[in-house]
Amino acid sequence: MQKEADNGLSAFAKDLESFENRLYLSGPYDRMNAILDFHPGAGGTEAHDWALMLFRMYQRFCEINSLKYEVADYIEGEEAGLSSATMIVTGKNAYGLLKSEKGIHRLVRISPFDASKSRHTSFASVNVMPQFDDSIDIKIDPKDLKIDRYRSSGAGGQNVNKTESAVRVTHLPSGIVVTCQIERDQISNLETAMSLLKSRLFARMQQEREKELAKINGVKKDIEWGSQIRSYVFCPYTLVKDHRTGYEETDVNRVMDGNLLGFIKAYLEYSFKRGGKE
Repeated sequence: MQKEADNGLSAFAKDLESFENRLYLSGPYDRMNAILDFHPGAGGTEAHDWALMLFRMYQRFCEINSLKYEVADYIEGEEAGLSSATMIVTGKNAYGLLKSEKGIHRLVRISPFDASKSRHTSFASVNVMPQFDDSIDIKIDPKDLKIDRYRSSGAGGQNVNKTESAVRVTHLPSGIVVTCQIERDQISNLETAMSLLKSRLFARMQQEREKELAKINGVKKDIEWGSQIRSYVFCPYTLVKDHRTGYEETDVNRVMDGNLLGFIKAYLEYSFKRGGKE
């Protein structure tokens, strides 16, 4: 009887988790692939290194959770880390899982770039967007595009292909620039770049709508670097804390190795209880 009860509880737990996943990942774009952009913020070389650490953290998250990723663009920092990078994540509920990661991430640690071994605080931003296909009706006039073709610098080591096929697309009215160098030919890179452009244009449209609603409702949203969504503390103690949900873990190295599901599930529950308001 005890064995049957244990099996029953185990089956119930799986059914409950499956139900929660369907409930929390029921947004209009949750099943789409995700585009992640990484940019260092305040903190100089330390911030560039922090952006690279986050970049690798999400690569590990994908590997652990059976998601695939490709690096569409990667620019190294002058001294260390990265200046910017774009990653496309594909797989079941990729955007739904990763949408919680959009925002400013704060690092506190003893800087390896400081000879005095003092403690530094650095910031990096992660932007997360759904990747849209032709089902999303966004009109782009070819006359509004400037397309440059160039040789990939290979700045990301094995992350990008060192070929003559890299493509940069500039949308002149908005000033949005997208680059892609993951494919072996210019046609494929151009198609991917156009998909990135469409997603960024849609994201900008959504942001403008939110700003208009905020004006109507009298809501002021802080977008300064100090408005971090999560802090990663390596010293004088170890702690990773999400400032939206209050969820925290003390094993910072485990988190940096891509174990983020605790934070993601806490955010999905938090967002659901707030009526899906991110």
